Order: sequence, then structure tokens, then C-alpha cells
Amino acid sequence: MKPTRRQALALALSLAAAGAAAPVWAQGYPAKPITIVVAYPAGGDTDALARLFAEKLATRIGQPVVVDNRPGASGVIGSSFVAKAPADGYTLLLAPSTFSIAQLVLKTGGASGYDVLNGFTPIVQAGTLPLFLVAGTASGFKTFKDVQGAKDKTLSYASPGSGSPMHILGEMVNKAAGLSLGHVPYKGVAPAVNDVLGGHVPLTYITYGPIAPHLAGGKMVPLAVADRVRSPLAPNVPTFAELGIKNVEVTAWHGLFGPKNMPPEIVKTLNGHFNEILKMPDVVSKMAVLGALPLGGAPGVLAKTNAADFERFGKIIKDLGIQAD
Repeated sequence: MKPTRRQALALALSLAAAGAAAPVWAQGYPAKPITIVVAYPAGGDTDALARLFAEKLATRIGQPVVVDNRPGASGVIGSSFVAKAPADGYTLLLAPSTFSIAQLVLKTGGASGYDVLNGFTPIVQAGTLPLFLVAGTASGFKTFKDVQGAKDKTLSYASPGSGSPMHILGEMVNKAAGLSLGHVPYKGVAPAVNDVLGGHVPLTYITYGPIAPHLAGGKMVPLAVADRVRSPLAPNVPTFAELGIKNVEVTAWHGLFGPKNMPPEIVKTLNGHFNEILKMPDVVSKMAVLGALPLGGAPGVLAKTNAADFERFGKIIKDLGIQAD
């Protein structure tokens, strides 16, 4: 039925009113370049993922997306910078799971940092990174039982840094398995892996990407994965639970955050773009090279993961006395 002139006028007025009520920031976003802050130096997995996502996002939105590295204090400097930025969707943070726990392990605590639970707007959990225990071939270890049965009581493990998820996992396994492996912290993944390859340290807890070529080349041996189920990245590697070591599941992740109180429409826009990006075959394959598995989902997925890690690891860090340098 053809609408009357009065009905048509009423419809036009209602649409105009809806348009006038729409916030100005929801119109034409993005209208300028977006910056993704990485709170760590260039060259790491977080930086690599940020650059991959930036390239894909720029293509989709028709605006440049710049990666800005702001390292220092276990990520606190870069994260704090984003927390204080305008909540307009033009300054974002791609953070690893260290984001949730950094202030819990730093000697200065959270006095001059950021509010983990309430200081940011969760946008999307980009992916997860299973953590592995691996041995250098020089150690002679081929299974986790070999480590448990080792007569050398001065064994140690490397991690990318004090207070890292790998360090926390190492101490959790020590306690659960009745081990006393010493912790050798390094300033990053590369030096930790290099010293295991060189036989200076027998073991390391690490993500899959940095060790994949060394596993393929027979220079490292995977002993266990700290996930609830076996990882598709290395399906032949048993979980700690399968080996009789319970409650040591630790999974690293990356999440995209914005400053607190970002407009819901902008969050929805970015979340939609990232969920599509995470389905792209070339993105999936490149993430696998970095040892990451795409996740995506609603912003609430990231919010829940962040809050759960903060609560769970806060207790573990206190109980085990873990602290960063």
C-alpha cells in the first residue's frame, strides 16, 4: 500500500531525528590514520603481529595504520601511554598476556602504571599462543620423565624474562612436579633460545614460533605443552596433564585494547574488521609461523580472559614470590 503524504513526512522526520541523535564520532570513522602501540621493541612476536594486522586493517579502512613501538618496564610504559590517550579510536594497544600481570611482578607495583581491569576498552582477543617446555639436544633429554629423573640437581631453565608467563609457568611446574629447576632470565626470546641451542642452559619455556625451525632441524626436543589439550601446532607433544602434572595450564595471548570509554560504535567497527582479518588464510598461516592461533570473538572474550589472568596469576605470583628484575 502506498504511504500517505502524512506518513511519508512522519517517516522522514523520524529518520532525521535518528541521524541528529547519532554521535558525531560515529560518522565517518576512521577519518585519519590509526596508531597501534606495541609496548615492546621491534622484532618480537607482538610487533610482528601488529604489523601484520596494521597492513590488513589499512587496506580495509582506506587509512594508514601505523605501528608505534614504546618499550620499557615490561610493557607498562606503552600501555600507560594508551591508557592516557583520547578515547576516539585512533590510538590502540596490541598487548601480549604480560599486560595482565606486568604490574603484579614489578617491584614498583601498580602505583605509576595503568588500571588492568578498568583502564582500557577491550576490542578483540586476536589469538592464543601455547607455551612449550623444550630441551636442547645437548641436554640429552628426550622426555619430561628424563628431566624428572635427572641426577643433576643444578638443572635450570631459560625464560624471556623475570615475571613473564614463561617464568610463572616454570615455577608452577617446579611446584607441581616437585622439581627445583633454577630460573635463568633473559632479556627477550632470542637470547634465551640461543643459549639453549648452545647448551648453556638445558631447558626453556617458550612459544612455538621461535623454536619451530630448531625442532624441525633436530636441535631442540619438545617435552610438553602447558595447554588443556594438545596444540594443533605440535599435536604429538603431550600436555603436562597427560604426564601427570596437574593445574599448570598457562596460555599466552594477544589482545587489542583502546583507552577507557571508547564509543561502542567504534569498538564494534574495529571488532568486526579484526574478526574478518583473523579469518584470512594468509593471516592464519603467518600467525602459525609466529606460534599463534587466531581467536577473535566479541570484546567480552578479551575482557574475560584479561580479568581471569589478573585474578589467577595474581594469587600464583604472590604464593610463589615471583618478581621481575
